[in-house]
Amino acid sequence: MKPLMSLNKPARPDIESAMPAASSSCGKSTRTDVQVSDTVCWYVWDGGFMAMGRAQGVVPRHAHHAIQIVVALEGEIAVQDEDEVWRSARGIVVGPDREHCFDGKGALAAMFLIDPESTEGVWLRASLQRDVTIMPEGRVAACVAELARFRDHPLESLEIGALIRHCVQALSAGALPARRLDPRVTKVLQQIQRSDDLRLSLAAAAKSAFLSPSRFQHLFKQQMGLPFRRYVLWRKLARAMVAMGREGTATAAAHAADFADAAHLTRTFIEMFGIPPTVMLRGVFFEIPSPFAGPS
Repeated sequence: MKPLMSLNKPARPDIESAMPAASSSCGKSTRTDVQVSDTVCWYVWDGGFMAMGRAQGVVPRHAHHAIQIVVALEGEIAVQDEDEVWRSARGIVVGPDREHCFDGKGALAAMFLIDPESTEGVWLRASLQRDVTIMPEGRVAACVAELARFRDHPLESLEIGALIRHCVQALSAGALPARRLDPRVTKVLQQIQRSDDLRLSLAAAAKSAFLSPSRFQHLFKQQMGLPFRRYVLWRKLARAMVAMGREGTATAAAHAADFADAAHLTRTFIEMFGIPPTVMLRGVFFEIPSPFAGPS
């Protein structure tokens, strides 16, 4: 596995500095003081990523369709949801489409964004007790052990796809649920994910599902928890993350992922991730196949 592109820049001298005793205030903002270490490694696929490294500063309030897992190998991280209470722990999972703020607190951590319609995503989602769930220490420890092995002895560790699946499965509880999407929605999801571009209109998706646009729109939101157009925008953003690793600039990534321009990509990035793409364009990128089976 070779890096797509090294995007290292001069390290910020304060990236390792101590955090304040309590996380700072959190709200929606187009500005952020988040600092990401140049040594962060991004393992990206069309639909998600795993990032390992250190970040410092509060990511403003945002929401995306992925399930977000953060596991600290050293120290703790913190998340605030809509109740405006900060929760600190070694392992935290945020459900899809949930507004939250995040504070890396300078900890060495791994962050995963997981497709909630994947087999493992459905399983993990069924394990969540609330929108922001602090995971039991035993489950977190099983994930941390393999992440540490991957960091310290990569040739003796699990392959990256197997490592990601291991962590998601370690954090999931009970038997794999039997949830299945409506076959008409599944057909459209597969069409979107296999498409070279992401210009599928609501009318075209409805026609593919043999429904009227209004009926399909209702069914899609009922099944997926978000409107069709927002889901397509999320998939475009997921594809843009892969393109940023390949292309190295937000402008080229915007073009590759069918955004109108770099400004449109930046606005969407801030809305869904709380940070501009320039924050992500640090570290080393690796493109990998999706570790998960698709929607069913």
